Amino acid sequence: MKTKKRVEKKRKSFLKEQYSKSWNYLKSSKIFIFEIIILFFIFALIGFFVPAPDFLSQKIIEFLKTIINETQGMSAFELVLFLFDNNLQASFFGMILGILLGFYPIIAAVANGYLVGFVGALSVGEGGLAVLWKLFPHGIFELPAVFISLGLGVKIGTFIFQNKKIESFKDYFWNSLRVFLFIVIPLLIAAAIIEGSLIILFG
Repeated sequence: MKTKKRVEKKRKSFLKEQYSKSWNYLKSSKIFIFEIIILFFIFALIGFFVPAPDFLSQKIIEFLKTIINETQGMSAFELVLFLFDNNLQASFFGMILGILLGFYPIIAAVANGYLVGFVGALSVGEGGLAVLWKLFPHGIFELPAVFISLGLGVKIGTFIFQNKKIESFKDYFWNSLRVFLFIVIPLLIAAAIIEGSLIILFG
């Protein structure tokens, strides 16, 4: 019994330590996350207000139709798993591929921002401004998870500018991975559950 309590105490202590380290690293990386947020919303506004060229509109609409076809007929549980898997991969690779001087997460922020703006404009065109309130809950947990992942990806890419490059890379990589496990993944789980439920509810 005492052994079980000791194990439980160690587990709680371990989790508390990991969360504490994750939040501290997150706070120290906020400048990179804010840069990604600003970039995302600039291109979201461009996507919303600036009409896209025909070829780009067609490509985006084809992409959206593909996703709709893939998810059609899925149960609520299958849809939640699908959304979680997609968001998990996008966030993980957005962070890890930051090793390429941070270019990939920047491109991902631009592309995702533009896509959100484009879809927002499309939705408003069909259902009016009120439809944006229906779209808002979809991003409550997903967007912070994406912003954190891409921001940390940019930070990983800055290791090349540090004096101690190898040490900096190891520090950025392992701390980012810890944040991903203890903060980003829980956010993505919540996002998938909420988004999947709303899609099933509203169609």
